[in-house]
Amino acid sequence: MANKDTITKEYMQDNATFADIFNYYLYKGKKVINPDSLTQLDTTTIVLPYGKDGSTVPVQKYRDVLKSATVKQDGKVAYMLLGIENQSQMHYAMPPRTMLYDSMQYITQVAAIDKAHKKDGDKAKSDEYLSGFHANDKILPVITLTVYFGADEWTAPTDLHSMLDADKDLLKYIDNYHLHLIQPATMTEEDFDKLESELGLVFKFIKNSKNKKELCEIVENDNKYKKVSKRTADLINTVTNSNLNFSQDREGDVDMCQAIRDLRNEAIAEGEIKGEKKGIEKGI
Repeated sequence: MANKDTITKEYMQDNATFADIFNYYLYKGKKVINPDSLTQLDTTTIVLPYGKDGSTVPVQKYRDVLKSATVKQDGKVAYMLLGIENQSQMHYAMPPRTMLYDSMQYITQVAAIDKAHKKDGDKAKSDEYLSGFHANDKILPVITLTVYFGADEWTAPTDLHSMLDADKDLLKYIDNYHLHLIQPATMTEEDFDKLESELGLVFKFIKNSKNKKELCEIVENDNKYKKVSKRTADLINTVTNSNLNFSQDREGDVDMCQAIRDLRNEAIAEGEIKGEKKGIEKGI
C-alpha cells in the first residue's frame, strides 16, 4: 500500500482537486478559482538568516503543494499563492510550522523583487536601498490550508497563542497566527456537498470510518460511491487503513459499494454489527 504522505500529496496536486478545496474553504463552494488558472510552483523555499557570527545560515523547507492562482471575481483580477499541508496525523506544532512556510514565501517574494530592481537598474531612494523593496512594490498574499486526513477530531493547537506560555496582558502585543484547518470529523453533509470533486466522498468516508455499521450504510445508500476513480479509492483505502478489495470496470472506475460489502461481512463476523449477526444466527 502506498505511503500516506505520498498518496495525499499526489492527490492534492491535481488542479481540479486543489481548486475545489480552496473554493470550498474560501468561497463556500462557489466556483471562483478555475483549475486552469493554477500553476504548479517549486515547493522548496530557501531563506538565509544570520547566525551568531554574522554569517548567513541557509534554511531549506519543503511544502506539500504550492500553486499560484489567478482569481477573477466581481470584474476584478487577484493573484495569490496557495499552499496545502497534508496531515495523516495530528501535529502539535502546526501553527508555527505553517507560519514559517508563509513567512519564508513572503521573504522569497521580497528577495525576487529586489533582484529584479537590480537587474533592471531601477533607481532606489535612500530608504528603499537597504531592503531593495520600493515604496510602490507589492507582494502576493499567501494562504495555506492544513488538510487533516484523520477520523478523530483535531485536538492539537490551531493558533499560535494557544501554544504560548504568556499571560493575557502580554498576548495582546503578540500577533497571533491561525491555522486554516480542514478536518472531516467536524464537516456536515452540507459541507460534503459543497465539494464538487470526489473529495467530499473521501472526507465523508474518513469521518465515518471508525463506525463500520454506519459507514456501510452511508456508502451503500449513496450512489456516488458506486462509481469513483481508482485514485480516490486508493486514497480512501490508504488513509483509513481499510484494506478494501475492489476491481475496476472498463472505464477504470471502482464500485465502493461492492467493496464495502466485504467490510460489512467482516464487521458482522467480528460482532460489530450485532443485530445482523443475531439475525443470521437465528436464520441458521
